[in-house]
Amino acid sequence: MTWFKYAGKRLLMLIPVIICVTFVLFLILSAAPGDIARNLLGDDATEEQIAAKKAEMGLDQPLLTRYVNYMAGVCRLDFGTSWTNNEEVLDRFAARLPNTLLLSTLAMTFAIAVGVPLGIGSAIKQYSLLDYGSSFVAMLLFSLPAFWLGTMCQVLFCVSLRWLPTSGLGTPAHWVLPTIILGANTMATMIRMSRTSMLDVIRQDYIRTARAKGASERVVIRHHAMRNGLIPVVTQIGVSFAGTIGGAVVTENIFAIPGIGTLLLNAVKSRDVPVVLGTVIFVTIIVGVINLLVDLLCAKIDPRINLAS
Repeated sequence: MTWFKYAGKRLLMLIPVIICVTFVLFLILSAAPGDIARNLLGDDATEEQIAAKKAEMGLDQPLLTRYVNYMAGVCRLDFGTSWTNNEEVLDRFAARLPNTLLLSTLAMTFAIAVGVPLGIGSAIKQYSLLDYGSSFVAMLLFSLPAFWLGTMCQVLFCVSLRWLPTSGLGTPAHWVLPTIILGANTMATMIRMSRTSMLDVIRQDYIRTARAKGASERVVIRHHAMRNGLIPVVTQIGVSFAGTIGGAVVTENIFAIPGIGTLLLNAVKSRDVPVVLGTVIFVTIIVGVINLLVDLLCAKIDPRINLAS
């Protein structure tokens, strides 16, 4: 019952977060220069046509009234229609979401599969060649922005060597470079986090006690150190996974992947307010649910975590 109460409280806390985020975005988009109706109709449109378009879009109403009307529609699960092509926002988001989730999942799998073992190995073999090498890789990946790394990899592996396709979807090969580029920074985070956490744990008294009792190094690391050392790593995995969903904007645009990142970016460029707000609401909910699942998983791993408090 404690788990359900905790989950219910966390989900209810998303409501004020969504209200604050959407209201700030609504203010920013409304204050942006330019006439949205004129941009949609073109320069040849008459003043009467522009006025009629504004009335159709609700732009003739006060800002606060427009925001309240939009949020009232959201409460009815009506996220409106796109101002640029009149498609339902929910339908457009649902069509793009699987691509973004697949890309984020592949990137996180890559980051965890490579980064966590490297970090644990670096902690166990501190000051070794593995430790120095993994630390260098982590610092290098932290310093390289995704747009530069993605472009350079396209030039090398797609244009020069022709090993992989440049952009788009269709085959498993199309996912290789986007997965690596999106997961590169997260992999560096996993290396540093798992190394730091394991170093802190293996210096504890109970680890020395286990060794003094004659337990093998494999048993000490697997059964004593890793269970406690991976708690911060699991938390970071949830934060990083939520970050990859938001960070997929750059990667999706570099490799022309039709995900929610490209949807959001194009909507911002065209000032398509319903699409921007709807996408942000969905992403906020997804990130909140992911963080909730991570907290529940941490409580399952470590019984000392008291969700009731």
